[in-house]
Amino acid sequence: MSEDLISPIFLVLTAPSGAGKSTLIRMLRAEFPAFVYSVSCTTRAPRGQEVDGVAYHFLTDEAFNEKVAAGMFLEHAVVHGHQYGTLRSAVEEPMRKGCSILLDIDVAGAAQVREIVSKEPEGSLLKQAFYDVFIDIPDLEELRARLIKRAEDRPEVIEKRLANAQGERARRGEFSAIVVNDDLDRAYAELRELVLRKTNG
Repeated sequence: MSEDLISPIFLVLTAPSGAGKSTLIRMLRAEFPAFVYSVSCTTRAPRGQEVDGVAYHFLTDEAFNEKVAAGMFLEHAVVHGHQYGTLRSAVEEPMRKGCSILLDIDVAGAAQVREIVSKEPEGSLLKQAFYDVFIDIPDLEELRARLIKRAEDRPEVIEKRLANAQGERARRGEFSAIVVNDDLDRAYAELRELVLRKTNG
């Protein structure tokens, strides 16, 4: 049964590829409509039917760098030669309207957000609402089996994902909570309980 989120939450979720994070996010958003994705900025060109302001905010390198210099991003990084980032305003403005924000980023991005939030004054919306969770896998062999079963990647890509996962898991202790996705229903119940405790407690 769905419960309302009494106060907005700024939920940051991170996981190794193949840990089931996307499925858990779909379940969370289906149960709690208050959750919205923040729309990120990027310097890459739109693909297919992507609409500016919906898929991403598409910026020139110059405009992106100006926002970086002005301290407008909570996190930003270069991925495959293009810049990506999450604007502070994209998180704060929906939260002021009572929405909860869900941010799906990697370990490095989560560390950037955590650092900025830690410098916020006590009682600020971002600081009160921030909660970061690492979605983990039981072990690397389980992840290898999932990636092979998924049949989306070549063997060398799977090995690269496993190496990345090892590095990401080494930093899981930086997060407020860790949810091990060894069973989807159990993992969702745990994540759901963490969210409710944070927002309603």
